[in-house]
Amino acid sequence: MDMNQYLEVFIEESKEHLQNVNDQLMRFEKNTDDLGYVNEIFRSAHTLKGMSATMGFDDLAQLTHKMENVLDAVRNHQIDAHTEVLDALFESVDALEIMVQSISEGGDGQLDVKLLVQKLQRIVAEEPAAEHAASSIEYDEFVQTLLSQTAGQGFNAFEITVQLERTCLLKAARAYMVFDVLEQAGDVIKSAPTVQDIEQEKFESSFIVILVTSESQEKLKASIMEVSEVESVKIAAVPIKKETEMQELVSQEEEAAIQEVTVSAPSKSPVEEKRQLSNNKTIRVNIDRLDSLMNLFEELVIDRGRLEQISKELNNSELDETVERMSRISGDLQTIILNMRMVPVETVFNRFPRMVRQLSKDLGKQIELQIVGADTELDRTVIDEIGDPLVHLLRNAVDHGIEMPQARLKNGKNEKGTIRLKAYHSGNHVFIDLEDDGAGINREKVLQKALDRGIIDGKTAETLTDKQVYELIFASGFSTAEQISDVSGRGVGLDVVKNTIESLGGSVTIDSNEGYGSRFSIQLPLTLSIISALLVQMSEERYALPLSSIIETAIVQPKEVMHVHGQKVIDFRGAIIPLIDLKELFTVPNSVQRDHYSVVIVKKGEKTAGLIVDSFIGQQEIVLKSLGHYLPGVFAISGATILGDGQVALIIDCNALIK
Repeated sequence: MDMNQYLEVFIEESKEHLQNVNDQLMRFEKNTDDLGYVNEIFRSAHTLKGMSATMGFDDLAQLTHKMENVLDAVRNHQIDAHTEVLDALFESVDALEIMVQSISEGGDGQLDVKLLVQKLQRIVAEEPAAEHAASSIEYDEFVQTLLSQTAGQGFNAFEITVQLERTCLLKAARAYMVFDVLEQAGDVIKSAPTVQDIEQEKFESSFIVILVTSESQEKLKASIMEVSEVESVKIAAVPIKKETEMQELVSQEEEAAIQEVTVSAPSKSPVEEKRQLSNNKTIRVNIDRLDSLMNLFEELVIDRGRLEQISKELNNSELDETVERMSRISGDLQTIILNMRMVPVETVFNRFPRMVRQLSKDLGKQIELQIVGADTELDRTVIDEIGDPLVHLLRNAVDHGIEMPQARLKNGKNEKGTIRLKAYHSGNHVFIDLEDDGAGINREKVLQKALDRGIIDGKTAETLTDKQVYELIFASGFSTAEQISDVSGRGVGLDVVKNTIESLGGSVTIDSNEGYGSRFSIQLPLTLSIISALLVQMSEERYALPLSSIIETAIVQPKEVMHVHGQKVIDFRGAIIPLIDLKELFTVPNSVQRDHYSVVIVKKGEKTAGLIVDSFIGQQEIVLKSLGHYLPGVFAISGATILGDGQVALIIDCNALIK
């Protein structure tokens, strides 16, 4: 039996426990009188310690053990939760995250934590003395899960207590020999004390081991007794619960939870609570499997389009009925698959409170980060890309936005600044707003920097609106920082933000009020894989326009078209908007005479334009395929799709057309 099969579970659960420790520490720092946070932190740290020891990651286990000692002293009122204590705990979490990340990348998870361990020991005035003998071993949930998965595979689980002779001088060496015997017979799941403590002889004369093996008790005992200076061996069978029994145990725990909830919240009936808990049952699925499922479904969508095309051509009622039913079922399946891929933005947001805390300490500022709508969901492909842009925007808000405490007090503000991160759904989009109550954007300073760097000329500067000036900070190499620091000033960041968001089919806008703060608003599509699009015809070629970019379609007569500075424009609902002829843009052979213009009105933020096509084909669900490495950087084309009749249609990037 290979322990590596449990590695993925260990990594995922470790990350969840570390995130919980992070969250609870942040809350505890704001209210150190509430020891409920400490108890929650202790439970996660304790579970992480047990898991790490079981998997053989001794540095992880050692550090979490020392954290437990500090947390235990805090909750028992032996020490106060002052800044030094909290900083040491945060530093420990950072080290644990580095170790878990190392393991997830195929490393050994080792890290030199001696200085950190000493710091934690000093806090509780703890001498690094030898541990006492093990008298019991804990069967935490992680161990129970490992054992349950061996049921039905022909393995036995034994709790083995080994007593060395009291006169044994080389206890660690004898213990090593015992472990060597056990590892040849099966897999060591856990030991008490930990393997590291045993190697350092931090035990009296006995230790306990949980072993999964196919060997018998008699044979194991005989093999261990052959090791010199072993006084006695006791072996007890550990009852292995099958996975179905584990599920029943979980159900019993849910029932207990239901009773607790019913007592604390009598406004809901027990039946409602039970239904709510039963709906929260989850199962871990490797994301690669979801990607494979999505790829297969994309092929099904293409074939569905082909069937719909054939059905229209043959005009057979039975075929029409069957295809209609298949389309309806596949549409429901599409919704389910897309929902399976949806991930709450909390997975990105949850790392920001720690980051803002550290940055504000480094800069000597007082900042509160408020997060709203963390349960808002996005497709995981979008989630994977949105983290870095948000980091840049947050660092910008901390460094450039929020003023120093003295400056805020001087301007009649609270010395503590506030940054508000909000996510919410609107139609087929997700919006993420980042707002601060800081200094806002200095229009003249931005203009001057843009002029100095040659981003704009003096004539252009005179015509820019406030909003256009604010958008200059997205220019490559632009920075208003007076000096370069670890936080900002190198002129990279916000241009990357804009490019990344637009590459995802989204947009970012800025609002600012000098002296009162700024707001960055990001608009993102819910998903990138399957989109609703309007198919249009140009000569013999077909193109797709994402519906998320379209305001409406219109038929425009030639007499309604005006010319301004050589550009075709029309009056659209009281506003003059430019017309872009896609035939000219993409050099499509012009073989169709137009007696009117078919126009698609598209938007990018607050900007609008009209795209001239030959005709509208209709709306369709399409699968977005990348152009790959063969056609990189094709202007205004974001990908391609295969239509029902097998033809390829290019997908137009409307954002690239509107400047």
